[in-house]
Amino acid sequence: MQHLDLEIGPGERVLLLGASGAGKSTLLHGMAGVLGGDDDGETLGELLVDGRHPAAIRGRAGLVLQDPDAQVIMARVGDDVAFGLENLGVARDEIWLRVRSALDAVGLDLPLGHATAELSGGQRQRLALAGVLAMRPGLILLDEPTANLDPEGVREVRDAVAAVASATGTTLVVVEHRVSTWLPVVDRVVVLGAAGGVLADGRPSEVLAERADELRTAGVWLPDEVPWRAPAAAAGPRHPLLEASALDIGRTAGAPVQLGIDLTVDAGRVLAIAGPNGVGKSTLALTLAGLLEPQGGDLAASELLTRGLRPEPWRWRSRDLLTRIGTVFQSPEHQFLTGSVRAELEVGPRALKLGAGERRARTDELLGVLRLDHLAGANPFTLSGGEKRRLSVATAIATRPRVLVLDEPTFGQDAATWRELSKLLVGLRDDGVALVAVTHDEVFVDAIADDRFELRPREQGASTQAATTSAGVAERRGGSGR
Repeated sequence: MQHLDLEIGPGERVLLLGASGAGKSTLLHGMAGVLGGDDDGETLGELLVDGRHPAAIRGRAGLVLQDPDAQVIMARVGDDVAFGLENLGVARDEIWLRVRSALDAVGLDLPLGHATAELSGGQRQRLALAGVLAMRPGLILLDEPTANLDPEGVREVRDAVAAVASATGTTLVVVEHRVSTWLPVVDRVVVLGAAGGVLADGRPSEVLAERADELRTAGVWLPDEVPWRAPAAAAGPRHPLLEASALDIGRTAGAPVQLGIDLTVDAGRVLAIAGPNGVGKSTLALTLAGLLEPQGGDLAASELLTRGLRPEPWRWRSRDLLTRIGTVFQSPEHQFLTGSVRAELEVGPRALKLGAGERRARTDELLGVLRLDHLAGANPFTLSGGEKRRLSVATAIATRPRVLVLDEPTFGQDAATWRELSKLLVGLRDDGVALVAVTHDEVFVDAIADDRFELRPREQGASTQAATTSAGVAERRGGSGR
């Protein structure tokens, strides 16, 4: 980010937009005072909050990070929300009143002693927001706060933030690619240019109407627009690669989160796994990927996938999984192993003992398709959230597996990179790869998925009630949309 001139007044509610990698998260970190001092050789110009350097104003700004895992500090939910208040010196009785109020505001209905390690990604996102709201800062900075939330959670979080801002006059700056979510509660839109500076700035209705073509070219999501729709999967007989029957899943022995799951993963189709936060979608994905052992029932790979191995994927060696089932975790950082983007892409091909020429060819192709070529030498952990997500997808694709399991594959993508990533995934589908995508992205489900499997909350002792249905196929058949 460079050449930025921007002033935000007290009490303003600003939606900060821009292409993936334009510097939105970096700007929020600067406002929060967590980028380091001005003498570190990386900052030019001046950034002030209330006329002072942000790092000098303790507790004035509250930041919810793009990765909620990076913000969970304590082992229990209540203690985690209380952590910031304790550091601010808030009285003990007042702390616990604020803790409960903040948890209620974001819809995280859990006991204060509930273990943070047992939260889903969406629940951790709500927890991080609760911790910030409880501190009642004068400046709230939110980086993709609703990206991994179910639709009801999106509304709850947005409305909770809006209520706090209205009641306290707090200044709000929110980064979110999906514009329509925040339009009802913001009064200003600022769009950062990919090459630096401000591309557009003004009232939301005026900016989105008058600069629509320019914003679309820049990759900004416009309300109610779908960047691309995939044609329906080829008709004909299905070829199952994985079949689950009365499957019980869980991450802790003896504590299943879902019971009695029946589903089939077919070659050449995209299966979306949807449902509210905390119902076990990520756990199901890891089980299908052979990374968690089922707690009951059956999960078997067909002969098309096993190619001489036993049918239970969780019994396979890592090397056996490489060309059979690839996995993209919900948190991209959990699968980064090296010090550069290029080296990261070569991890899988090296494990397969591919020659240098083949490794380079696969790596160069993925770098170009996913717009990461200019970052080939960068450390993966320094990338933006959207760039990390594209890299994590590319690392799984690099070994060319027959099944690809992705957890929130479109997180953090602008409209342009969403389109390119979606086209890449559909191209894999058309080559016969089976794709399983855990997602809250309803645009992805409608425009890309061929089938939808809905997980619902399980009542104590009851089996899962869920079914696989067609997803968006009728609307897409015969055309690819925009």
